[in-house]
Amino acid sequence: MTHDPTLTHQIIGLAMRVHTALGPGLIESIYERCLCHEFDRNGLPYARQVDLPVTYDGEQLGCGYRADLIVRNDVLLELKSVEHILFVHEAQLLTYLRLSCCRVVLLLNFNTTSLKEGIRRRVL
Repeated sequence: MTHDPTLTHQIIGLAMRVHTALGPGLIESIYERCLCHEFDRNGLPYARQVDLPVTYDGEQLGCGYRADLIVRNDVLLELKSVEHILFVHEAQLLTYLRLSCCRVVLLLNFNTTSLKEGIRRRVL
């Protein structure tokens, strides 16, 4: 299955709408809730706080990670509200790609003056 780039564009546009309305400095759960509101208003199917089990040596070990949001079973969103995106945050994106069925992962750091500065995108 190929990723639809217009979906990523739409998600980023809605995230920018949330960021413009709220600005930086709030906790991640507030941005998540508002972004879900925008997804509902725009008819985008999504799942919140999705368990991503880890498989080791052929055995599923249960929940290893939890994805903040998965949109249309294609784009995984990791929401942050941090001063700086660290290497560990970037590495987390690659782990999420390996553990999920998603082809694209977006890190959205809402604690920035402009949300454009806080977007990281990784594709499988």
